[in-house]
Amino acid sequence: MTQPTPPIPDLADLQHWTWLTGRAQQMMLEAGMPLAPPDSVAEQARDFWTDYLNLWQRFTAPPSPEAERPKEKDRRFANPAWRAHPAFDWIRQSYALIADHMLRGVDALEGVDDKTRAQLRFATAGFVDAMSPSNFALTNPEVIEKTIETRGQNLLTGLNNMLADIGKGQLTHTDGSAFEVGRNLAATPGKVVKRAALYELIQYTPTTGQVLETPLVIFPPWINRFYILDLSPEKSFIRWAVDQGITVFMVSWKSADASMADVMWDDYVAAQIEAVETIRDLLTVRAVHTVGYCVAGTTLAATLAVLQARGEAEKVASATFLTAQVDFSRAGDLLHFVDDEQLKMISALSPQGFLDGRYLAATFNLLRGRDLIWNYVTNNYLLGKEYAPFDLLHWNGDVTNLPAKWHLAYLTDLYRDNLLVQPGAMSVAGVPLDLTTVTTPAYIQAGREDHIAPADSVWKLTQQLRGPLRFVLAGSGHIAGVVNPPAANKYQHWINDAPAESLEAFVAGAREVKGSWWNDWAAWLRALAPAEVATAGARRPGEGALPAIEDAPGSYVRAR
Repeated sequence: MTQPTPPIPDLADLQHWTWLTGRAQQMMLEAGMPLAPPDSVAEQARDFWTDYLNLWQRFTAPPSPEAERPKEKDRRFANPAWRAHPAFDWIRQSYALIADHMLRGVDALEGVDDKTRAQLRFATAGFVDAMSPSNFALTNPEVIEKTIETRGQNLLTGLNNMLADIGKGQLTHTDGSAFEVGRNLAATPGKVVKRAALYELIQYTPTTGQVLETPLVIFPPWINRFYILDLSPEKSFIRWAVDQGITVFMVSWKSADASMADVMWDDYVAAQIEAVETIRDLLTVRAVHTVGYCVAGTTLAATLAVLQARGEAEKVASATFLTAQVDFSRAGDLLHFVDDEQLKMISALSPQGFLDGRYLAATFNLLRGRDLIWNYVTNNYLLGKEYAPFDLLHWNGDVTNLPAKWHLAYLTDLYRDNLLVQPGAMSVAGVPLDLTTVTTPAYIQAGREDHIAPADSVWKLTQQLRGPLRFVLAGSGHIAGVVNPPAANKYQHWINDAPAESLEAFVAGAREVKGSWWNDWAAWLRALAPAEVATAGARRPGEGALPAIEDAPGSYVRAR
């Protein structure tokens, strides 16, 4: 049966909505008058009305039949219904025009510092995304069509989805029933060989007859579950590294509870040093390779500084930093969440001594609100679509609680006050930290499109460490740029063997290499310490001085 076509608005309707939208723009311009001189406000107003008149003319003067309409670049309006009906085409283009002028208005403000401008732009962009007509049932033609087609069942299904999310206090991104830790996530064979108050140490089962003599320990971010590096088998960095003949250990951090109220910076650094010592003793090796991902990379830099100050730097053969920051002066949009009011709110949210991981998940969702919030409002609340299974998004929603005192100190000391790059401004166990003393060989990976640890912020790590460095810029962002197995043949990375004074200079002289950076890293690691040993004894989990406690992935990763 042919669906009824919504009535086309008449001239009076269009005139009304034109006036209403124009009045809203005028109110926004007037609100900005204290920050901008009158001539600037007038210029913005003229630009807006000129663009709006052009839009009006396009609707009153239909294009010639041979004119080709440009392809829609905004995925929110990809459905042909947004263009097929004049009313929705008008809504779509009016929204795009207003959104553009709102953002341009922020950029044109005078008399504000760069930090305030960035905060205003972030807030404005969030507001613009929230007010998209695609987010509302009566202004989204796809939702209207689906409602007629299903006789409203999509709205009931969507309401059920929304109520379920409200009940658990967290936005759903994927079908949670499709994945299980230990079955099709975090399934690389291994054993927990040590359990401490703050972490479990997992040793993975070798798959090769010979392995590199120098083992590897990975420190994942304590703000997430470790299995981002052990997703489905074809995406698992851990499984791949084991297959390269590397003895791999993983630290699995404990999700915070009230017993961890007093856990601080010193405790995480001490845990990293303890893990290194445990592995050295277990395998009777002089040194270990280390990997620090995101915030654990920040802590790894502090760990190296402590070992350097103690004269024990030789215990770490190399340090790999994945999207890690130590200089937070250009740390991106997360800086908008570390003003005094935000920090007070975080403190108030943690009466039991730990911060509920759902708060941090919501914060990260806000950084990409269009993709991680409003996309799901439209698809799963309004259209009533089923959630698609996606291992990465399952991990993203598997939140971890944080020690509140340490998390607040992390945001204050590092993000707000940027103390780590000030020699002696921070200390661990009474040892002042000076990153410029660290001479450990380092591999530094950044994501070109990273919105959490921007590439130019990660680059600043090269200006702190003094040992031999290899910097690699990977395609994509904070997660996909890291979790990119060679077999997938996705994205690319950039390498520049010549010295570079800045990220821009690095990129200008870099050569692009198709595919994953993993192989480049493995070659770099093997060149540092190529000696191999037979896979026997303590190289097999549980067969050395540390008996197996339980199978990987252990208990801490399952704790909620």
